[in-house]
Amino acid sequence: MICNSEQETLERFRPLTAYLSKKLGVHFEARAIDTVDFTREVDKLDFTHTNSLLYVIMNRNQGVEILAAEKAGSLGSRAKGLIISLKKSNIQGVGDLKGKSMVFGPMLGPTSYMTQADILIKNGIDPENGLAFYSIPAGTFKHEKVIYGVLLGKFDAGAAPLLDFERMAKDGRIDQNDFTIIAEGEPIPYCNFGVTQKIDEGFAKRFKQALLGLKKDDTVEVDGEVVRILERANVDGYEDIKDKDFNIVRDMAKRTNMPPYQRY
Repeated sequence: MICNSEQETLERFRPLTAYLSKKLGVHFEARAIDTVDFTREVDKLDFTHTNSLLYVIMNRNQGVEILAAEKAGSLGSRAKGLIISLKKSNIQGVGDLKGKSMVFGPMLGPTSYMTQADILIKNGIDPENGLAFYSIPAGTFKHEKVIYGVLLGKFDAGAAPLLDFERMAKDGRIDQNDFTIIAEGEPIPYCNFGVTQKIDEGFAKRFKQALLGLKKDDTVEVDGEVVRILERANVDGYEDIKDKDFNIVRDMAKRTNMPPYQRY
């Protein structure tokens, strides 16, 4: 799944791909696919790496089964969506967003759109009619564009994943003290690996074990360079996760009229 850009995605995951090829004795090829193209491409794939909403969609429609979840940031294998504003805007709560402008991340991003839409709806604000207007940035690095859009005063509020907010603060690109966190969504599963129906159960189990067994200092050689696999993938590791752990995502998708439960 392309998160920030195709180039960034392949750079992150080529070492993991090389490791899995060596570990499992087969040739793996990484493909970077935009979220909106996944349902058209999934039948050509053996394994998937997506966010939790895409997994729910493909589990229901294509029978993709969950293998393992990524761990990153303060919540580990869980993720959380935030609604943020600048402190100087004097927006204190969700109710203050009525009639205001808001910027969201990708619509199929569970912690950049769906979580925040759920929060708004629970507080009596229809995102389509209750806001003055909303926008979704074009191009790459959309999560960062959301946060910068709020920081630069282009929008009254923004929908951003906690992880991206944490990383930008850690890198010194933003000062968390400039922002008010208006609302936080429920923790839901983070990005994950799944397996399609055409893969043998035994091989899928070996793939899963290879992911779960990765350690912080494990390395692989790529293009003549020895790199740490997890560090390059920008994750802390992988852990076991069950399909039932995604029920919270399913419930949220139903409340917000998102795929695969959209009514219109």
